[in-house]
Amino acid sequence: MNEFIALEQNYGAHNYHPLPVVLARGKGVYVWDTEGKKYIDLLSAYSAVSHGHAHPRLLKALREQAEKIAVTSRAFYSDQLGLFLKALCELAGLEMAIPMNSGSEAVETAIKAARRWGYKAKGIPVNQAEIIVAEGNFHGRTTTIVGFSSEEAYKTNFGPFTPGFKQIPFGSVSVLEKAITPHTAAFIVEPIQGEAGIIVPPKGWLAEVEKVCRRHRVLLILDEVQSGLGRSGKMFAFQHEGVRPDGLILGKALGGGLLPVSAFVSSKEVMELFEPGSHGSTFGGNPLAAAVGLEALRVLKEEKLVEKSHELGQYLLKRLQEMKSPYISEVRGSGLWVGVVIDPDKASARTICEKLMERGVLAKETHQVVIRIAPPLVITRDEIDWVLEQFQAVLSTI
Repeated sequence: MNEFIALEQNYGAHNYHPLPVVLARGKGVYVWDTEGKKYIDLLSAYSAVSHGHAHPRLLKALREQAEKIAVTSRAFYSDQLGLFLKALCELAGLEMAIPMNSGSEAVETAIKAARRWGYKAKGIPVNQAEIIVAEGNFHGRTTTIVGFSSEEAYKTNFGPFTPGFKQIPFGSVSVLEKAITPHTAAFIVEPIQGEAGIIVPPKGWLAEVEKVCRRHRVLLILDEVQSGLGRSGKMFAFQHEGVRPDGLILGKALGGGLLPVSAFVSSKEVMELFEPGSHGSTFGGNPLAAAVGLEALRVLKEEKLVEKSHELGQYLLKRLQEMKSPYISEVRGSGLWVGVVIDPDKASARTICEKLMERGVLAKETHQVVIRIAPPLVITRDEIDWVLEQFQAVLSTI
């Protein structure tokens, strides 16, 4: 195992701090390292593996499409893309979509769409469009995106950054309304902040945000790359509040844990402002990705993974909140997406994750103090109980 770690350390840039485990295969909620040790995966590749590792239906779709045709570029039509986009738009309750690859690409697409709408539909003077974002946001790693992050580690020595963004506190309606000007094109926000540590806003906040955006003719664009497709206990986190966004950013689980698949979904009013040459991607919307993405959506619905996320998520959250430990200062979450906040004066979240790894549980800390628990949505109650036993055992031995 150490030789694989050494290879990555020697030849790969050190932009991650992985746990010292080398994974070789996975099935369902389980993964195995190169020495054959079995673990439960509580990270799901940041929600990209919501369907579980090596889901048989998704593998079948992947193999069958790969044997036909995989990549064509958007210079031609394919028999898969339209089917995928139709299913995605109907699921989201929106009208048109642009397929991309990574979540960051989908966010960049949303930024371009919002600005173009601001100029061509709202009448904002050229090059003066503003986009409001929330403090603590995580929307990706491109230079434009990190430029409007409030996390210095994401920004240091990567400037200069793109202007046109304004930060406000997450969860505040009044500050949002005050921040809006005639030049404001959109508010881009995560309905639940993931990388920040599973930050759930006050109940009713998103519904009030929608009213403010409607009142001032500002696009409400929700980044559900992590929270979407069942992770929060609803198909989309915005459904907890009964709102309808103007734009939806999706990724991660859209590729079924097999491929990078993402999309920006919006209305015809926004999307029809794009024209040939204004945006594109060589791999975006390729037939292989479309076939896998379509099957990923079908599996979510037909195997009732969203319902499982809601039911088991409530159970997981309740059990964790009942867990008595001087090291836990807070437990918060929605669906199968929970953040356990560790008191940094008493214990290290990283150390707890390392000790969990020794007991066959893979979890990862964020911002040094929060342990994320986000297993594949195919997990069972018995498997959750076993995870909780290991977690309690680790806390009792620190």
